[in-house]
Amino acid sequence: MKKTYLAGLLSALLLTTACRNTQTDQTETSATDTTTLAAPPAPDWAKNATIYEVNTRLFSSEGTFEAVETELPRLKEMGVDIIWLMPIYPISQKNKKGTLGSPYAVADYKNVNPDYGTLADLKSLVNRAHALGLRIILDWVPNHTGWDHIWVTQHPDWYTKINGKMTTPVDPKTGKPTDWSDVADLNYSNPAMRKGMIDAMTYWVKECGIDGYRCDVAGFVPNDFWAEVRPQLDKIKTVFMLSEWEDEPDQFKSCFNMNYGWSMHTMMKAVAKGARTADKIDSLREANQKRFPIWYYQMMFTQNHDENTHNGTLTESFGPAADAFVVLSSTLEGMPLVYNGMEANLDKRLAFFEKDTIVWGNYAKSDFYKTLLTLKHRNRALWNGMAGGKAIKIPTDHDDSIYAFYRQRDNDRITVVLNLSDKQQTVRLTGDGFAGTYTEVFTHQPVEMKPEMIVTLRPWEYRVMTN
Repeated sequence: MKKTYLAGLLSALLLTTACRNTQTDQTETSATDTTTLAAPPAPDWAKNATIYEVNTRLFSSEGTFEAVETELPRLKEMGVDIIWLMPIYPISQKNKKGTLGSPYAVADYKNVNPDYGTLADLKSLVNRAHALGLRIILDWVPNHTGWDHIWVTQHPDWYTKINGKMTTPVDPKTGKPTDWSDVADLNYSNPAMRKGMIDAMTYWVKECGIDGYRCDVAGFVPNDFWAEVRPQLDKIKTVFMLSEWEDEPDQFKSCFNMNYGWSMHTMMKAVAKGARTADKIDSLREANQKRFPIWYYQMMFTQNHDENTHNGTLTESFGPAADAFVVLSSTLEGMPLVYNGMEANLDKRLAFFEKDTIVWGNYAKSDFYKTLLTLKHRNRALWNGMAGGKAIKIPTDHDDSIYAFYRQRDNDRITVVLNLSDKQQTVRLTGDGFAGTYTEVFTHQPVEMKPEMIVTLRPWEYRVMTN
């Protein structure tokens, strides 16, 4: 579920120029370096990982775990590391929306949706993923349950009540109920409920060996709960935790390894539509670097299930700029997300409460994503958080239209130049630090980069160069 006040947040974040700090590799932190002492644990495999979102019931005509498992080798070949499974639990039938209901209206935290298969099928999927070197994280819905969740009858005191009656989720900022009519709000003031939630979250790590969670509307849940649950999960294995939130910086200290880059997504759409100029990306990056701890990184995306269903397809949101912004979101700091179907050039809004299978075709964009995801694995400059290199702006004489930067980690470097406008641009690259001999990753042609060079780019054209 997506927050509704991103536009206001975005305008508040548009500050000044890009920060040019360098970073230290977390894996090489010395005994005297205290910059990461407050960071939650992180699995080593996350340092250069990419993530792929799967909606099990729409992913195939069968809509099963088995059908997802069949596609794992293809996703591995494309460069995917983390498979994020949207909620796999039974769906509440009371007050459900549409024919099938929302996966986020959970009826039982410790069971699987029988439409998707059995617990044994889910275990098979996780085991196959691990055999391929992939990781599985489950979508978790901690703030609310469906109206016929087993807790409603077993533990009615675990729910928030207004005038003695259970209520839809309450926005903690306003104190008012939302219009999410298919779910009921959980009461985090109840210690027994917290214990039950921790028990449910540890269950999947113990029972199936899953590798972490993507946590829905994590900002509606008190941050002290996240600090409480994280050590319990890590006792079993070091997990990877993703917050579907951006406005609680302390979540990076209490629990989470990554959060959603909502404001960057909103900014990129605004630039694609001509409502913002390319240089405003710098203002947002600097604002984020000021409000988050030094080790932070975000999930970068052009599509996800919320965006696709409610706001539009990649083409609707970005038009002819789509590929350029996929490139940007795959090369700036952060972990790139591929939403299921994007590698097949998904061109429709997938229905959220109905069966609406992805049309796969010939995977027309698979090589495009493979190029970007594989580059992230191989070039340490693109690694996540403090394992990678900071994006350093390359000034041009058209910064309102051209976004150019380089990232370096040890001897690895990438340089990216994008025309984020609908007009051809001829520009001069100034500054220093990026000179050298590269290979352009899409054309495989050698490129010599040097200060004061002139570059001409067609509308929305991009060049990604690796040394």
